[in-house]
Amino acid sequence: MGGWVEGDPVGDRLFLDLPAFAPERGGELPSVRVAYETWGTLAPDGGNAVLVEHALTGDSHVVGATGPGHPTAGWWEGIVGPGRPLDTDRWFVVCANVLGGCQGTTGPSSTAPDGARWGSRFPEVTVGDQVRVEVALADALGIGRWACVVGGSMGGMRALEWAVALPERVGSLFFLASGASASADQIGTQTTQQAAIRADARWAGGDYPADAPPVDGLGVARRIAHLTYRSALELDARFGSRVQEDGRFAVASYLDHHATKLAARFDAGSYVVLTEAMNSWDVGRGRGGVEAALARVTARTVVAGIDSDRLYPPALQQRVADALDVPLQLIRSPYGHDGFLVEVDEVGGLLAGLLAG
Repeated sequence: MGGWVEGDPVGDRLFLDLPAFAPERGGELPSVRVAYETWGTLAPDGGNAVLVEHALTGDSHVVGATGPGHPTAGWWEGIVGPGRPLDTDRWFVVCANVLGGCQGTTGPSSTAPDGARWGSRFPEVTVGDQVRVEVALADALGIGRWACVVGGSMGGMRALEWAVALPERVGSLFFLASGASASADQIGTQTTQQAAIRADARWAGGDYPADAPPVDGLGVARRIAHLTYRSALELDARFGSRVQEDGRFAVASYLDHHATKLAARFDAGSYVVLTEAMNSWDVGRGRGGVEAALARVTARTVVAGIDSDRLYPPALQQRVADALDVPLQLIRSPYGHDGFLVEVDEVGGLLAGLLAG
């Protein structure tokens, strides 16, 4: 129950141990372990490296089967591999589990120096902190400049932060279904999800034991989130008001299924930490505002959105596209925000075009 912990099968993960790390909002981690996966071969000059940034409940397992250490298959099948948009015969692809996560990188469920879980003691982290950890990973791998940084949703935040904070290290940027700062709607939705987790009696202030996590609260949070990931049109077309033989609405059964799946592979403390990082996201903070920050980007860029996305509506991508003076690539999909994961052909085509340039 919950995320990956020390002693579980490693699967395809690789690990990098980093020294003490001080998050920008205070506190200290005496060390950070980063879990990551790679595909392809790094060129001698390191010039063929591509960084893929996962979303909130994703991890380093972009592609690959289920198996020991990997309870779910890759979350972006069809994008990475020989002959695919991120052709591993050409590109060296890297994806790391994010700081604060629960799939091998240090987070609230990791063991602190005193032998107990970090729990409520885990410091607040920002998107900028997460990227600084990825910078250390790139340095360790001998990658001075990414040929491309690719990210959707929460991953898009880190991709954009890379391009703004370290423009000389990003050759091209694929920014998908995300925004340059958190909106009130996103913050409201995510703080409601956090409230559901904290309302679970097993939350225990964030210091719950590994064998008794607040799965009910996490399940409610996932149900709320999943409604924002899909479009009303798709849900109505799939389920309508249909009632199953067990007396449950079909759409409720669908949400229950996703809640149970997430609770089996994700840590509630990480969910709170990562949604807090998303809530604090503003690429313009300390840089003179969003437009001033985006003026720092030198990477060739594709900005793309999903026309039915109600969590990250296209207006958010349009702001970034306008600031970077590139057209917004709008993908038509009934799947809402999840279209960035589902519409592999359209997404892959845009990515391949960017890399071909």
